[in-house]
Amino acid sequence: MNKARCQWCLKTDVEIEYHDKVWGVAVHDDIELYRFITLDAFQAGLSWLTILKKRDNFDKAFDGFDPNVIVAYDDKKTASLMNDAGIIRNRLKIAATINNARRFLDVQKEFGSFDKYIWQFTGGKTIVNKWKTVDEIPAVSEQAELMSKDMKSRGFKFCGPTICYAFMQAAGMVNDHTTDCYRYKELAHDTSVSSLRKSN
Repeated sequence: MNKARCQWCLKTDVEIEYHDKVWGVAVHDDIELYRFITLDAFQAGLSWLTILKKRDNFDKAFDGFDPNVIVAYDDKKTASLMNDAGIIRNRLKIAATINNARRFLDVQKEFGSFDKYIWQFTGGKTIVNKWKTVDEIPAVSEQAELMSKDMKSRGFKFCGPTICYAFMQAAGMVNDHTTDCYRYKELAHDTSVSSLRKSN
């Protein structure tokens, strides 16, 4: 018997796997959070499926999304990324990724971790919504607006409210699975930490 899932993921196996294993599971690992918000920035103006298909390539190109490494990227590295057909070759987004690595490290120093900083916008807990259909799910929220404003004030780029809300959905800061989806109830009772890579 097929499990009921959110309608948005049903077109491809790649989207189904992402939906089942990643989307909406709470993330508290700093590098993973940087990875999520970077990929959401690259997704701006494109389909999420495009990013999913290039996810492994992004990992390799951006050194596992380690901000301590990315912060040192120079013009030569930028040129290399612009020639990498495996990723989204957008100069502004690549520059934003490097800039955001610096801002990310600043936040870590101030708050002790990026996790502590970013989860303050939902009070440290996942907001569990009750959408019956995909059409009900908003593109932004009050929390995303506040997050965006604060991140921009700290110098982050490509962090508008829509990108922030997509990040919140992916990183489990909100549970936006529709109520008929089998993952909705599982995540409502799941306090585990999500990771696209093996956690330490």
